[in-house]
Amino acid sequence: MKSLIVEDKAYIRKGLLNLLTQVETEVTVLGECESVKDAVIVANTCKPDLIFLDINLIDGTGFDFLSQTENLSYKVIFITAYEEYALQALKAGAVDYLMKPVDLEELQIALRKVSEISVLKQKQQIAITKQVWNNEGDKLVLSLQDSFQVVQLDELLYCESDKGYTTFYCNDGKKHLVSKTLKEFEERLLQANFTRPHQSFMVNLKFIDKYDKSGIIYLKNGKKIPVSSRKRDTFIKAFLQWNNS
Repeated sequence: MKSLIVEDKAYIRKGLLNLLTQVETEVTVLGECESVKDAVIVANTCKPDLIFLDINLIDGTGFDFLSQTENLSYKVIFITAYEEYALQALKAGAVDYLMKPVDLEELQIALRKVSEISVLKQKQQIAITKQVWNNEGDKLVLSLQDSFQVVQLDELLYCESDKGYTTFYCNDGKKHLVSKTLKEFEERLLQANFTRPHQSFMVNLKFIDKYDKSGIIYLKNGKKIPVSSRKRDTFIKAFLQWNNS
């Protein structure tokens, strides 16, 4: 679990770091910040799973930080000396609200809550994906950063993989980036008349305009897709079968 500590007092940050070495849940601290400004920058850069957040910071409040990072997905555990903000914190979606000095047992309970929420979200994501894949063979659900995107397979032009990410290019000009490799989608796409002419690409046979024997696929929208020498024979076989069927 990647975390960020946002607290303006160094001794509090040090104490929390010490407690985190004793908890059951594995927590990696990506950074420590004492201001709203720095915390927003670090959170946007590192995208932590969990924020340990103080109420009063040197240039604002923890609530200012929340309002400036609404586009990010993370859990929050407030750590503060002010009881009166508890209701506001919970309304803001905090998983827990711990009073200073932080008690080890209370911290462990709060981290268990975070883990349970994360596991539940993961199960829901898997269930949604399986439901669409199993019941709607002409669709694919893509898990984006802040939403689930349904893509009609017969309107998907091609997919391109790069460094652990895959971009899906649709016939209407839209594109969707997911943090998964192309390999994770290959079996499903092969069942939907796609071919993999190159390690970095999967192409919908429906949208191929022509194949140049020099090793280039031309899609109907003008896009050029390379065919690797290793995959050339397999691609040509699939291409000819599709067009002769």
